[in-house]
Amino acid sequence: MTNNVYKVSEIVGTSETSISDAIQSAITKASESLRNLEWFEVGQVRGWVKDNKVGHYQVTMKIGFKYDK
Repeated sequence: MTNNVYKVSEIVGTSETSISDAIQSAITKASESLRNLEWFEVGQVRGWVKDNKVGHYQVTMKIGFKYDK
C-alpha cells in the first residue's frame, strides 16, 4: 500500500443553470491547470435573486489533487 500526499485548493464555480453546473464548471476549469484531481467537497452554496427567481448559483468548494510521485 502506498502513502499518498494531497494538496487542497478552494475554488468557486458559478452557473445560471444549476448547482451541479456550477460544480462541474469549476472542476472543468481547475483541471486545465491542475493534474490528478481526485475529490471535491462543497462548503457553501449561494446565489442571488433576479426578478423573484434564482438568477445565479455560486458554489464554494475544496478540491483535492494528489502530488506526483
